[in-house]
Amino acid sequence: MSAPRTTKSDKAKSSRPNRIFFDGRLNLEQQRKRAKDLLRALRAGNQTAQQRFVDANHPIWAAGFADIRLADAQLVIARENGFASWPKLKNHIDRITEQNRQISSGNPPVLDTKRTLHLRCGSDIRNGLGIAGFVGDFLEFADPFCQGPVPDLPLDEFISVRANFIASGYHITPKDALARSKREYAALNRLDQYDHVVLWFEHDGYDQLILAFLMDFIATARPATRIELISVGAIPGVERFIGLGQLSPELLIWCWENHRVPVTDAMLETGRTAWKAIRSATPDALEKFIQTGTSALPHLIPALERHIAELPDPQSGLGLTQKLVLQIARDHGPLPVGKIYAHLMRSYDPLPYLADLMFWSEIQTMMHCKSPLFTLSDNPDQHWPTRILTITATGSDTLAGNQNFLDNFTTTRWVGGIEISGHATPSN
Repeated sequence: MSAPRTTKSDKAKSSRPNRIFFDGRLNLEQQRKRAKDLLRALRAGNQTAQQRFVDANHPIWAAGFADIRLADAQLVIARENGFASWPKLKNHIDRITEQNRQISSGNPPVLDTKRTLHLRCGSDIRNGLGIAGFVGDFLEFADPFCQGPVPDLPLDEFISVRANFIASGYHITPKDALARSKREYAALNRLDQYDHVVLWFEHDGYDQLILAFLMDFIATARPATRIELISVGAIPGVERFIGLGQLSPELLIWCWENHRVPVTDAMLETGRTAWKAIRSATPDALEKFIQTGTSALPHLIPALERHIAELPDPQSGLGLTQKLVLQIARDHGPLPVGKIYAHLMRSYDPLPYLADLMFWSEIQTMMHCKSPLFTLSDNPDQHWPTRILTITATGSDTLAGNQNFLDNFTTTRWVGGIEISGHATPSN
C-alpha cells in the first residue's frame, strides 16, 4: 500500500512541512539576547513588553514595574518557553547541547536495546531515532482512521474496508493497498517477540485515533511484553508544535526521558471505550465520552473534539476542515493549494492532523458538488500544490451559512463510523 505520502509514513505525516516548524533546539545566547531586548523595551515604556510581564504572571507588574532587573526579564523569557524559572530553562538547554555533542562525536547515549520495538504511526521519526542512538527495531502502523469509513466490523472485514478507502482516496492500486494493510495489522501480533515496546504518539487526531485502536488491540491480545507510551502535546520553546517529526534527535531523547510511562489498565480501558465510540454510526457515544473526560490518555479528548468538528455544521453543512479551506481562500485571495495547506497547518487549524495528500483528498471530496465552492486552475502538467484555488460565490454563500453544503454535495464522506451523505443528485 505504498500510499504516496498519504498515511503518516514515507507517504504522509513525514511529508508534512515540518521543516518550516521549529525543531526544539533552544539557543542559550539567543534567549539571553531576548531577555536583554525585553528589559530594554520595558524600560522604554513599551506596552507590549509590559503585557508580556503580565501574561507571564511576573509579580513585579503589580508594583508598577519598578526596579526591573535582567533576572526579571529572564524569568519572563523562561515562562514564555514553558519553564518555571531561568535556571530550569538553562539546565534544559545545557542538557540538549550535551546530547547534541555526544551525537555529533559518534557517542550517543545508551537508551534502549536491540530487544526494544519502537511503534509509530508513520516513519517520520525513524531516522531521527537512529541518529539519537536508539538501536531497537521500528514498526510503522499508519492506517489513517481520521479519514474514511471506520466501521464496527470484524477485523478481516474492517481491514478490507480500510484498504478500499486508502486505494480510492489516495490513488493506490487496490492490490497494493490491501497487501500493505494486511502486513501492518499482522505485525501487531508479534509485539511479544520483544522485551520492550514503546509507542510514540503526539496529540493530534491522526495519532490519537490510532492510539485508541492500539489500546483496544493490546487490551484484547495482552502481549507478554513490557509496553510503554510516549504521548506528547507540547515541547519547551516550541510555540507551534505540530508533531514528533519536526523535532531534532536531541528532542526525541527529551521525549524519551520526560514523557515515557508504562501503559496501564486504565489506559487500555479508556482506549477501548474510545475506539468503540469512534466506530459508532452516530455521534452520541463520542459526545458522551468527550463529556465524561479522562486523565488516563490526556491528549485523547482534545483530539476527539477536533475529530467531531468534522461533522457538518447545522447551518453551513461544512466540516471544520472544509470551512477553514474556504476561510483561507476568502482571506488570502486566489492561492496555490499548497499555500492553503501551509496556512491551515501554521495558524488556521486549532489542532492540525492532515498530511499533504490527505489534505488534497479533502479538497477533491469538496469538489463533488453541483455548484462548485471553488475553482482550480486546470493544467494537466501542474502538480496539485501549484494549482490555484479561487473561492466562488457559492463557496462564499456556503461559508456565510446562506447555503447548506449538504444540499449541494453529491457523494459521501465519513467521520469515523458516521456516514455523511449529500442531498444533491449526482451529475451525469
